[in-house]
Amino acid sequence: MSDADELVFVPLGGLGEIGMNLALYGLGPRRRRKWLMVDCGLTFAEPERAGIEIILPDPQFAEKIKRDLVGLVITHGHEDHIGALADLWPGLECPVYATPFAAGLFTTRKAGEAVMSDLQIKVVTQGSRFRIDPFDVEFIPVAHSIPESCALAIRTSCGTILHSGDWKIDPDPGLGKPTDSKRLIEIGNEGVLALVCDSTNILRDGASPSEREVAQTLRDIVTAAPGRVVVTTFASNVARMRAVAEAASAAGRKVILVGRAMERVVAVARDCGYLEGIEDFLSLDSYSALARNEVVLLATGSQGERRAAMARISEDDHPIVRLAPGDTVVFSSRTIPGNEREVNRIVNNLVKQGAEVITDRTMPLVHASGHPRRGEVAKFYEWIRPQIAIPAHGEELHLEEHARFVALCGVAHVVKARDGDVVLLAPGAPGIIDEVPHGRLCKDGNALVGLDDEAVQTRQRLAFAGIVTIALAIDAKGEMAGVPDVVLAGLPAKTRAGLVLDEIVDAALFETFDALPRPQRRDANVVSSAIEKAVRAAVAAAWGKKPSVHVLVIEV
Repeated sequence: MSDADELVFVPLGGLGEIGMNLALYGLGPRRRRKWLMVDCGLTFAEPERAGIEIILPDPQFAEKIKRDLVGLVITHGHEDHIGALADLWPGLECPVYATPFAAGLFTTRKAGEAVMSDLQIKVVTQGSRFRIDPFDVEFIPVAHSIPESCALAIRTSCGTILHSGDWKIDPDPGLGKPTDSKRLIEIGNEGVLALVCDSTNILRDGASPSEREVAQTLRDIVTAAPGRVVVTTFASNVARMRAVAEAASAAGRKVILVGRAMERVVAVARDCGYLEGIEDFLSLDSYSALARNEVVLLATGSQGERRAAMARISEDDHPIVRLAPGDTVVFSSRTIPGNEREVNRIVNNLVKQGAEVITDRTMPLVHASGHPRRGEVAKFYEWIRPQIAIPAHGEELHLEEHARFVALCGVAHVVKARDGDVVLLAPGAPGIIDEVPHGRLCKDGNALVGLDDEAVQTRQRLAFAGIVTIALAIDAKGEMAGVPDVVLAGLPAKTRAGLVLDEIVDAALFETFDALPRPQRRDANVVSSAIEKAVRAAVAAAWGKKPSVHVLVIEV
């Protein structure tokens, strides 16, 4: 086997889904590579996964090569790029590098967790360049919907990789640095081997609107509103929060924060200087003391999260906030695919309360995406001129469309990689040469388990069809001692035909027990198995669903 250096790209998340970003770059001879990790993010579970809210990339390959993992670099502080760090880092134990804002968000959120006591993030600034041997990493400022987002120029002995992270071209992003086109063009002129690029908005033509345009729209809305104004947006969008605060100030209003996530972000933003000149936001204690036309609320829950402020306000269940006809609610966000039903539920509830609800469907410039549309992507490729393009950060449709689009941009090689692929970047012809273990883990309480874990599967079955629990005692003669204890949970009392389910369960239990030969009645396992099957079949015949049936037999 050759001892020549190879450069490979191995995504473990983010290629085939939006979210859960985790990528590895390997450099060196095949069995002696050193590795650099970029990002360590999570995604959110579908509502039907009972009791599971967070999904993480399976780190088993990264843990396997942890001795050669020289560092983990965070492009920015969004949860889909940094949210899995606390859970996965103990299995990696490598140095972590992040900008002050991302590091501050992580530290604030994970304060007090003993498992993280050994993790000290190495803070680096936008524009800095340093070595994580054998890699040379440069943090290049790019505009996005959170402060201090960075593209990465990763220089190696085999060539330079430009890892875009999340970005857009916005000359006036509201706060922070715009995308550094000058530096990106310089790096393109140096020569770029591969560009791993954001695909989120590749289906949309033109360019994403500027954050400054959104700020003007919000100012117009707040100025014209007769009653209270509620603005809900992503808690991490500090530029949007600043725009709301400036709009409120211009209209003689005060801003009240509603939601712990926003409170944490505001604390970090003030520490980093992103809210200079903005007066302190008020707490909820001030809500009842202010007139309706003096109030602007900044609230969490723009994606329909059931425990967030907007959901509780819409259900008239918030302990302090009550809305009235004539109040205005602005969804300064775009609904993430999969959240439509929950967001629509909140919108409809607010309309029932008499509020005027404004979304990006009724007034487009209440939100601007932090990701590039096709026109911006084309310009990015003009700047970088890579030899190899790898579409990333997207679902299957986004990645396929990005690949077709790149071919029109004149890139020589397009590699359509997915999670788990080992992509050879150099030397020789680029392409997929291997596959490593990959997948998804559920965060179940404080445990990390596979999606196919029996506990997770059982809870999904329980959510679908409920459970029947039966406890009975048998004596040495094989007779039932006392009355069985039967509990039905998650089943209706009656079927459509009027059959009473607990009576059906009782009948199946006693008929099955009585039908067993006496020697078999003395065997607890035989009794348990027979009753379980009979009860499940009887309920299924009457109701049309098969519940989980647990039978406990005690010998007395």
